Amino acid sequence: MNQGTGLRRGWRANRGLFFIVTLMVAGTLIAASRAGLLTPLENIFATPLNAIAGAFNRVALSLSIGVGDLAELQTLQQRNEELEAALARFQAELVELREIDNDYQRLAELLDYTTTAVNQEFVTADVIAVDSSSTLRTITLNRGSRDRVAVGMPVITPQGLVGRITEVSANAARVLLITDQSSFVSSRLQSTRSEGTVQGQLSGALLMTFIPLGAPVREGDIVLTSGLGGNFPPDLPIGQVTSISTSELYQEAQVRSLINFDTLEIVLVITNFQPVDLSVFEQSVP
Repeated sequence: MNQGTGLRRGWRANRGLFFIVTLMVAGTLIAASRAGLLTPLENIFATPLNAIAGAFNRVALSLSIGVGDLAELQTLQQRNEELEAALARFQAELVELREIDNDYQRLAELLDYTTTAVNQEFVTADVIAVDSSSTLRTITLNRGSRDRVAVGMPVITPQGLVGRITEVSANAARVLLITDQSSFVSSRLQSTRSEGTVQGQLSGALLMTFIPLGAPVREGDIVLTSGLGGNFPPDLPIGQVTSISTSELYQEAQVRSLINFDTLEIVLVITNFQPVDLSVFEQSVP
């Protein structure tokens, strides 16, 4: 204990001397360095120190670049998210505008047709269901008896005949398409007025049959409703003749409708037409 105390006292006593000696050594080294006496020694120590300093500088530069790249990456990611959100909004708006434009074009065609049609009253209806099974081809409309729609009324577009109403509820109606196998439409050729019957086919095509053998039929002829039988008003477009064949009893013509039944969305129902029931006259015949 006394020995440790003595050492501490000796150290305190010699601190001044140690400080003076340190200053003298430092001054001597500075003077020698300025005089160039320490240059060889400095060169020896400078090489490894420069290498260490360069390594630290490279590490610091890499860290600085990495931090900068990370910040820039985060900024780019945020900007990319903002652009993706804006693109999604623009795409939604574009889809909506295209739908509005399509609806406008369809409604404009319907309006143009209704303004030129004579002695016909219409109700516009949307197609809300489609049945294209192998046994039945029908569509369902969002109009019914509340809208003055009744069984037997023709359904059309500006391109031609779609079908006729077969079932009605208060707010919906079912339409039998002319492409259905059970559909028969009395028809005539526009150019020659030759008559026949357009029947739906299993494939969804149309066939005009029972055309008289001597009647001229040409590809490209327009087929219209004839009004015979009282099921449809006359002169509604049905389609266009694409090919002709002949049997022993009559001629037949393949007919292409001007309507794309796969994309029907809006149709017109002729509400002031009532089909004529001729069955009472048939029953009265002896």
